[in-house]
Amino acid sequence: MMDLVKKLEASREEGQTMAEYAVILGVITLAVVAVFITLSTAIGTAVGAVAAAI
Repeated sequence: MMDLVKKLEASREEGQTMAEYAVILGVITLAVVAVFITLSTAIGTAVGAVAAAI
């Protein structure tokens, strides 16, 4: 019976770890999208300047 309890606790901890990784990945994704949105105008201007210079 104790083996079953230990296995259930171990699988629950593993599930929590996966959920934590998913939350971290979501936060990183939102940060990257926010940076791209913020810099999109500057990047477009820079690319336009390079294209005009060529």
